[in-house]
Amino acid sequence: MAERSFAAEVRKLRLGAGEEFHGEGILAVTKALLQSGVSYVAGYQGAPISHLMDVLTDANDILKELGIRFEHSASEATAAATLAASVNYPLRGAVTFKATVGTNVASDAIANLASGGVTGGALIIVGEDYGEGSSIMQERSHAFAMKSQVWLLDPRPNLPSIVRAVEQGFELSEASRTPVMLELRIRACHVHGSFVATENRRADFTLKEAMEQPRRDVGRIALPPSTYLHEQEKVTQRWPDAVRFIQERGLNEFFAEDAQDFGIVLQGGLYNGVLRALELLGLADAFGQSRIPLYVLNVTYPLVDAEFTRFCAGKRAILIVEEGQPDFIEQAVHAILRKADVQTRLHGKDVLPMAGEYTGGVLVKGIARFIEKQAPALLEGRTLPAAASSLAALEGHPKAIAIHDATTQVHGRPPSFCTGCPERPIFTAIKLVERELGTHHISCDIGCHLFSILPPFNIGATTMGYGLGWAGAAAFNTEETSKRTLSIMGDGGFWHNGLTSGVGNAVFNQTDNVLVVIDNGYSAATGGQDVLSSKASNPIRATNHPIEKAVRGVGVEWVRTVDNTYSLSRMRDALREALTTPAKGPKVIVASSECMLNKQRREKPLVRKAIGDGQRVVRERFGIDPDTCTGDHSCIRLSGCPSLTIKPNPDPLRRDPIAAVLDSCVGCGLCGEVADAAVLCPSFYRAEIINNPTRWDRFKERVRGAVIGWLQARIDRRLEGLAA
Repeated sequence: MAERSFAAEVRKLRLGAGEEFHGEGILAVTKALLQSGVSYVAGYQGAPISHLMDVLTDANDILKELGIRFEHSASEATAAATLAASVNYPLRGAVTFKATVGTNVASDAIANLASGGVTGGALIIVGEDYGEGSSIMQERSHAFAMKSQVWLLDPRPNLPSIVRAVEQGFELSEASRTPVMLELRIRACHVHGSFVATENRRADFTLKEAMEQPRRDVGRIALPPSTYLHEQEKVTQRWPDAVRFIQERGLNEFFAEDAQDFGIVLQGGLYNGVLRALELLGLADAFGQSRIPLYVLNVTYPLVDAEFTRFCAGKRAILIVEEGQPDFIEQAVHAILRKADVQTRLHGKDVLPMAGEYTGGVLVKGIARFIEKQAPALLEGRTLPAAASSLAALEGHPKAIAIHDATTQVHGRPPSFCTGCPERPIFTAIKLVERELGTHHISCDIGCHLFSILPPFNIGATTMGYGLGWAGAAAFNTEETSKRTLSIMGDGGFWHNGLTSGVGNAVFNQTDNVLVVIDNGYSAATGGQDVLSSKASNPIRATNHPIEKAVRGVGVEWVRTVDNTYSLSRMRDALREALTTPAKGPKVIVASSECMLNKQRREKPLVRKAIGDGQRVVRERFGIDPDTCTGDHSCIRLSGCPSLTIKPNPDPLRRDPIAAVLDSCVGCGLCGEVADAAVLCPSFYRAEIINNPTRWDRFKERVRGAVIGWLQARIDRRLEGLAA
């Protein structure tokens, strides 16, 4: 169950020629694929292109009508290998996955694909997850394009440019027999706008024709001596063909080319930010009319030497606006200009940061520095934005003081588990076992469970990649100690890579260590998509394949399944047994409970409907008796649930604040269990909230109220007597 449904929006994908499409960038990409006559699409979810996979899933009926095969790939490597269909046949195909973590996994397939080249257009859509909002290591997809010589598109972040990039990406791929990578930053994926649609196209050459008339060309297979010829072909044929196509079709864009004797060269994806910076500096208007010459690289690899020498002709200096490091483009432009004996001065990372996201403030400051060097008169008499001014100039300014105060007073907000998350009790159980057995080396993995490295759990030493949790502890195997390592892996990572790289590897190498597979029923970290072990039935995917069965299938004999992770005693006992059993060999615990976020998404609409229909609905909530709570806060330390907080102690003789439960509580009950080493804390109480109560419910409530009222009055009378 994906976190967002596009069932309503996908109707826009049926728009015909001349009709105006309004919507999100991800939806526009899908429409562009349909307009391009694509034959197959595959991919693996992950921000910021998770929603592209969700859109394709919801649009599966439309895809089938057009004869398009959609594969929800097991991994990014699987997705990239799917493009093999375009090697021998004029079939257009597209795959999608998340930025550098996806290209890391897919690089073997991409390298082989790029070596032999393609016949049909092959498009790799990567969601570039770079910058402060990223959830991964900070790298750039640009390096992969250079490594394998795959052409890289980075279109301006508006819908017409994105759609044009998809359509022209296929044409560029076919013209140069080379795969093309389309890079979409987070803002481009989710930008809203409009474009004029064209008709959806059924592929001229179909999958049916390819399967019934198979072709092969040994020269296209990455096997010596063909690989040596492929390298020469890239340089002597494909590269020149690509450059020619880029120039003839005008894929890169020039704006206000002769307005000044200096200019700015920028990645297409940064166009909106640069224009906004120029507007704030008074050098552009809100409609994109710039007073500074701009050369927009909608294709950032390969660069076109002739276009650079044209843009630099008669210019004293140019600024390269290139996000991230290394500065690939800046280095290449240095070489281009020097070889062409063009003496235009080059600026880039000297006025802009070498690393980090080029936010609005960063761009304003860097571009202002460049303008001050080249034409200070353009900025004279203007009140520059605070971001463009030096700290020295802001000393004593009230806004500057407020900014400095805020940075010291605002608390950091690290990511954490959702309220009621079934993964939280697993790590609580680990902490409880550590009290008995001491600490263990813990190898983490990619997924929601990685939040366990942060307070209050502080668990985990390393993480090496998606599904590599157990592999990350592979070296820790020795008979010189009875201590075992503990590894963590999610169900998404397990099916992505972990079954072979982790479990199979551990069986083969006879490890004696422990793996906990967290089975929450979905690929929760990427948006709640189904996986092989999901319990829900999926009309277009096969689910309900137990993880325990797969683990036993590759040779693990010691396996325990805990089908309710909220039972701390069961989780603690399973962990203790795994870490202390005399049985040798790999040990796997499958900890299974449904992702609470997905559960709430599924159940809340049903509950609202039932209440609206007048049905009796009972919901559980937990609370804390302020007179009983001692204020030791073990419930918070061992749970960390966002619905737990503190409030002043009502007892004037006690100074410690007491715990309190917020209305966001979903009634999982974990906080009460962990408060005293997995025994329900007496200060916690469970309450039932009944909507549309029956007559019997109302009668019981009146009786309970009368009894409780009588008892309370009795206590009050006794207290009055003591006071007297």
